[in-house]
Formats: sequence, C-alpha cells, structure tokens
Amino acid sequence: MKDRYIHTRRCCYLGSMVQALVLNVTPLFFATLREEFSISFEKIGRLILITFFIQLLVDFLAVYFVDKLGHRLCMAMAEGCAAGGLILFGVLPYVLPDAYVGMVLAVLVYSIGAGLAEVIISPIIDALPSDHKASSMTMLHANYPIGQVLAVLATTVAVYFLGAEQWRWITMVWAIVPMVNFCLVLHVPFPPMLSSKETMPLSNLLKQPYFWLMMVLMICAGAAELSMGQWASLFAEEGLGVPKLVGDLLGPCLFAVFMGIGRIWHGVSHDRFPMYPLLLGSSFLTVLCYLLAIFSPWPLLALAGCAFCGLTVSLMWPGILGIAASHFPKGGTAIFALMALGGDVGCSFGPWITGLVADATSHGLKAGLLAATVFPVIMALVLLFTKQKKTVEN
Repeated sequence: MKDRYIHTRRCCYLGSMVQALVLNVTPLFFATLREEFSISFEKIGRLILITFFIQLLVDFLAVYFVDKLGHRLCMAMAEGCAAGGLILFGVLPYVLPDAYVGMVLAVLVYSIGAGLAEVIISPIIDALPSDHKASSMTMLHANYPIGQVLAVLATTVAVYFLGAEQWRWITMVWAIVPMVNFCLVLHVPFPPMLSSKETMPLSNLLKQPYFWLMMVLMICAGAAELSMGQWASLFAEEGLGVPKLVGDLLGPCLFAVFMGIGRIWHGVSHDRFPMYPLLLGSSFLTVLCYLLAIFSPWPLLALAGCAFCGLTVSLMWPGILGIAASHFPKGGTAIFALMALGGDVGCSFGPWITGLVADATSHGLKAGLLAATVFPVIMALVLLFTKQKKTVEN
C-alpha cells in the first residue's frame, strides 16, 4: 500500500532540505568569520573547495559501501553528520588553538552528511511504490531550493534581530532540523532495495555508452545550474547597485525560488509531459536566459535573466537522474551515486571556469557567463543524440 510510505517520503523530502541547509547557512557568515578571525579570502575559498571535494569523494565511495551498510544506517549517518557539523562549526573555532582548523573539521563533517544525503535519498524515493516516478523524483529535488530559500530568509531575519556576532548560536540552532530527521529515519518504514546480487556489476555499467552520455548530461546540468547560481548575487550587486544583503535576496534567493517553482510544477503534473522534450526545451531556454543576463542593457532585465534561469535549469538534475534510473533499473545505488558524482563535477568546474574566464578578459563576469553557455548547448546536442538511443543492454 502506497500510503504506508507517506512518512518515509516526507523524511526524504526533509533530508533534501537538510542538505540545502548545511550547504547554504554557513557561507552566509563567511564575511563575519573573516572579520572576527582575520581569515583570508583564499582560506574562505578553501572551505568551499573542501565542501565540494568531500561530496565528490563520498559520491565515489558510496558505490562500494552503501549497499553493504544499508540505506537506513547511511541516511541516519547523513543526518547525524549534518547536525554534528553545524554544532561543531559553532564550537570548534572557539575551543581549538587555531580557529580555522576548527572550521575545516566542521566543514568535513557536514560535507560528509550532505554527500551521503545526495546519494542515499534519491534511490529510496525511486524504490517507493509510485505510478509517477519522474514526478516523485522532481518533487524530491524541489525541496532543495525550498530548503535553500527558507535557510537564507530565516538566517537573514535572525541576523537582523540578533546581530551577525551571534552567528555561532544561529548555526547551532539550525542543527535541530537534521536531529529531528535523524529520529524519523530510525522509525519510518524503508522500501525493499535491490541487493548486491540483484544489481548490475559496476564494471558492466561503466561499459555502457548510454551511461557515459548520462554522465555528460549530469556534468552539464550541474555546471549550467551553478555557473549562474553562484554568480547571481554579484550580478544583482553590480547590475542594480544594491547592498550585498539585498543582492543575496534578489540573486540566489530568486534563482532558488524559480527553481523550486519549476520542480513543484513538474512534481504535481504526474508525468503528463515527457521528460526528453522538457529537458531539450530547458537547455535552449537556459541559453536564452544566460544571453539575456549577459547582453541586456537594462539591469532589471539582466536580473530577470538570472532569476528565470533557476526555472529553466530546474528539471535538469532530477530529470536526467530519473532517465538514468529508468534505463538502468538494476543499477542500484551505484547509478545514483555516479550520477551525483557527475553533477557535482559540473557544480565544481562550472563556476570555476566562469570565474577563470572572467579574470582573463576585460569584460569580466559577462565573458565568464558567456563561456558557461557552452554547458546548456552541449546538453542540448547530447539530448538530441541520446533521443535516438531507445534501448540499453542491461
């Protein structure tokens, strides 16, 4: 009976929100940390690099240990690491001789939690009884931008009333959310998952050409999303001349709001629209949004390009993940872990390439974003090619 797993589904949704929470709350305090502990920009950037590196590492290793440990234990570990990392982030800088070492240790812990959640939750949702698998996957991923917006808005309000100097307490209070989900994970029913004997051997999966096409699509999806998402705040600040606080709300928040709208729309559509045409259309519209943000002579229109890009990229990650899972039904956790790995590679390199090109030219960020349009273009070309491949040897 499907209703038996209603609390399991909600637990997974909350887990997706927790992932957004741990990855987006602490960066809001980077300026405060820099001032309080005299930390350089390079060291702040290193914290971000560590976050992505740990997630990539967890994505890779999860292929080998998740099925052995079990999904319930791994999800409980994810929530426990998320809560522990947030608490440690508020405690360790004040108890260790080197505050920065404390921050690094805390980032390591909550990044493990975020990486595990990314790998674990999707296959659980995919295994739940449902007549609308694609919509369920999209609805799951809708909770990430929802969690991101709620985290940014609630933290902004807390800072407004309490002051940025109370950052450690605000961060630790947020740990209550993953703590609650940790308790839920221990009690909700989990669906039957494929055993290691039932899943396709990893070596066979890696030999499939279709798998590598999906990997290219995931890399492009992550890069297209984060190349704009990571630079939206600066676009708002430079284009509209607003303070950073307002820039954060107009840039990343609007981007996340539109991303959530796109995913919720598809989640409630119950698979009435085939995913391939949606993804192809999303690729072309993403290129248009990038070009609008880059070339618009009016700042508000450029900001609209940034914001609507959240809508156009919204279906990319969950859509490709769902297609890969349906084409490799015996892929098990490995297919989700490897797709997450590809997506995170794109999330890492997309913004980096954007910044690299921006620094190397006189046109700055506009040139960087123009270079990043290559990702949705490649995605459209691969989708056109992939559409011709109807069968995969499993």
